[in-house]
Amino acid sequence: MSAARILIACEFSGTVRRAFTAAGFDAWSCDLLPAEDGSNHHITGDVRDVLGEGWDLLIVAHPPCTRLCNSGVRWLTTPPPGRTHADLWRELDEGAALFSTLWNAPVPRVAVENPVMHSHAKRRITGYQPAAQSVQPWQYGDWETKRTCLWLRGLPSLVPTFGTIDAARAALNQTGQPIARVHRMPPGVGRAKERSRFFPGIAAAMAAQWGPLLAAQEAAAA
Repeated sequence: MSAARILIACEFSGTVRRAFTAAGFDAWSCDLLPAEDGSNHHITGDVRDVLGEGWDLLIVAHPPCTRLCNSGVRWLTTPPPGRTHADLWRELDEGAALFSTLWNAPVPRVAVENPVMHSHAKRRITGYQPAAQSVQPWQYGDWETKRTCLWLRGLPSLVPTFGTIDAARAALNQTGQPIARVHRMPPGVGRAKERSRFFPGIAAAMAAQWGPLLAAQEAAAA
């Protein structure tokens, strides 16, 4: 096993952790929820408490984004029933503060996943930089559509497995357009949890493309 230590923040499912573990890395997930797969390589708690423990790579799989993402910016002007402007703006500040802490963590290589972000959130993030790229699940073998942005520090952009939707359709033996499963989820208690699940294909690409960088770093230091 590689000595490189990888922390997957805001992940209860273990999807990204397992991808890096399969590639031979010492990978740990961390979330307020316990590990869904019962792994002993999971930290149940606030990820901010363990950021300084000597990680070589930090991947933030799905930080709370309800108040940061562009799709929900309308609620800052017209709150939903039972909520106030003060509630929503406080949640925005809290979400931006968490993103800032993760983005500026004392880790040499950082990747943060989030949907498209609105301007109010960007202004609140310390050292904000535009997302390095946006990816779609179908580009990496999962026949779904959900635009995801990646903020990268010390890491190259991911190279898609499939460069076009036609190539993905043929390789995956699909017809029509990728499904919008996440957007079609009905309201319910578990909706937010299900929407936060990471896509296995993107996780596998991260391990395959970023893992060798850590291995090369180890070899150079030996």
